[in-house]
Amino acid sequence: MSDQADNRAPYAQIAAHYAELITSGQLTPGSLLPSIKNLAQEWNVSTATAEKALRKLRTEGLVRGIHGIGTEVLDLPSPMSSGSQRQDRGRRSGSSWGAGERSDSHQAALVPAPADVAEALDIKPGSDVIRRRRVYRDRHGIVAHSTSWVPAQYGRLIPELLKSDRLTGGTSLQLIARATGRPITHRIDTASARLLTTEDAHLLELPPTQLPAEPVVVMTAKFIDSESNVVEYGVDLGGPGRTWRTESEVAT
Repeated sequence: MSDQADNRAPYAQIAAHYAELITSGQLTPGSLLPSIKNLAQEWNVSTATAEKALRKLRTEGLVRGIHGIGTEVLDLPSPMSSGSQRQDRGRRSGSSWGAGERSDSHQAALVPAPADVAEALDIKPGSDVIRRRRVYRDRHGIVAHSTSWVPAQYGRLIPELLKSDRLTGGTSLQLIARATGRPITHRIDTASARLLTTEDAHLLELPPTQLPAEPVVVMTAKFIDSESNVVEYGVDLGGPGRTWRTESEVAT
């Protein structure tokens, strides 16, 4: 079994390996993971480490333990990521995709800034702004519809921002930071929920006459450079049934 080139603890590497197999569909619902003993042997770790890896997968809702049988893969939609989490992932790996995800329907256009976007970017309503859209999917369907709003002047520096393709050579923030010489120093995130509008339904490819009764998660992220300029405002609209989760270390 090959090691992952990162600094995660062995149990976290094992859990991440199986999380990728599960979310990508390579391990189908109902499949059984190796036993603790077999995991320990395959990864050359202790049984305590192998058990901790399985416990992490259970905590993440990807598997369940069945007494006398083993650890079974569940069939649950994975949670969505916030814009800032996607940027963190892109900075580390060069891709904003989560495990088992892909993106398509990439669109870019120069459009008048809606009022809420103008306020977020600190520009006049109706001013030209770059709108970049894409849809993230996994085997369950749409994870989120993501829109990045970027002030128009960055399109003159980076023409790729106005092309309806996936960006190459880095994320939009990395490209902007390199072009301006100003690093992105902080961000402001929000999380909320709202009922879908007919416009939302169109973005999520849902029939406008069959809107879900439950609200969906909406995440926003505002990215600010070293001179306090807002260089990007991202809005992620979660698919129906998608949740948002985050994880951090707790010191006691």
